[in-house]
Amino acid sequence: MPEALEYQFLKPGNELADFVDSFWRLENHSDSGKEIIVVPDGRVDLFISHSKEQGFHITLSGLESEPECVIFEAQTRIFAISFNLLAVEYILEQPISSILNGVSLLPVDFWGFKPEDLSDFDAFCTKSSRIILENLQKKTIDPRKQKLFELIYANKGEYTVHELSEAVNWSERQINRYFNDRFGISLKSYSTILRFRASFSQIKEGKLFPEQNFTDQAHFIKEVKKFSGVTPKELHKNTNDRFIQFSTLHRK
Repeated sequence: MPEALEYQFLKPGNELADFVDSFWRLENHSDSGKEIIVVPDGRVDLFISHSKEQGFHITLSGLESEPECVIFEAQTRIFAISFNLLAVEYILEQPISSILNGVSLLPVDFWGFKPEDLSDFDAFCTKSSRIILENLQKKTIDPRKQKLFELIYANKGEYTVHELSEAVNWSERQINRYFNDRFGISLKSYSTILRFRASFSQIKEGKLFPEQNFTDQAHFIKEVKKFSGVTPKELHKNTNDRFIQFSTLHRK
C-alpha cells in the first residue's frame, strides 16, 4: 500500500467471534483522493468516519453482490466494525435488505460514538466490544441460526442449501425466505460470495486455478470476474493497489 494509506486490523475476542468478523482502521493521509474498488466479501460494515469534506458521520453498509469503484477521500479516517450476518438480527436489530449494494446514514450519536473516539483505535475496539456485549446480554439467540452461520463460515460457503437445511433442521424454504427478507440476497448467492472471498489467499499466492468448490477453471474465472470485474490474473497483479480488501483486509 502507498504510504499515504495506513491500515490497522484487529480480530474480536472469542465471545464476539460469532457476530464480529473484525475491527479495522483505514486512513488516507494525503491531500488527494484514491480510487479503490470494493468487492463483495460477505460482511456488513459499520463505518465511523471523519473526512475533511464531510466531517464526522456514521454509516451502515449492506452486503455487496458486485464490485464498486469509489473514491477514498483525502484526509479521511475510518474506524469500522465488520459484522457477520448473525449480528444483523441480534446486534444491529434491523434488516439490511434495502441497502444491498448501498449504505444507510445513521444518527450521528449512534451507540454513543463521538468524534474523539476516532483518536485511539484500541480504545475504539474496547468501547465497541463493550457495547456489543451489553446488547447481546439481553438477547436469546436462536440455536438453529447460530449453528447455520457456524457451518456457513466454517466451510467457507461450500455447503449446499440442502446440506445446511438438513444439518440445522430448518427447511430450505424458510432459510431462503430468512436470507432474502433479512439480507436482500439468497443463501446460495451468499455462499458464492464466501467462496470468492476464500479464494483471495490462493490468488495472492499466484495460484490462479480453482481450489474451492468451483467446477472447473472456466467457472472459477467467471466467478472472480463477476465479483471483482477482472480475471484472477489481473486481481493477483492488483495494479496500484486498487482492490482495497485484497491489499489489506485479508492480509495473513
